[in-house]
Amino acid sequence: MFSLNAKNSLTFVLIILFVGLFMYIPKIYVSNNIYYTSKDINRLYSHYISLNEENTFLSKQLEDMKFKNQVIDSLLFNPLIQLEQK
Repeated sequence: MFSLNAKNSLTFVLIILFVGLFMYIPKIYVSNNIYYTSKDINRLYSHYISLNEENTFLSKQLEDMKFKNQVIDSLLFNPLIQLEQK
């Protein structure tokens, strides 16, 4: 059906096709892997930033509550105020 020259040409083309696929499939895999890893890194970094901001906010709230507690304690347990009330 095919002549000898056509069979050689078809074999040559198939060999080149498989060599090309053999060379580019790992590159495509690595590129996709890098892309999805960078997406994960960006997602984790955005979570890190938001948690860091939340930590700053909560630290400020804690500091305010400590200050308020110290002020209330000083008002409640100050002996001078207790003497003035009697």
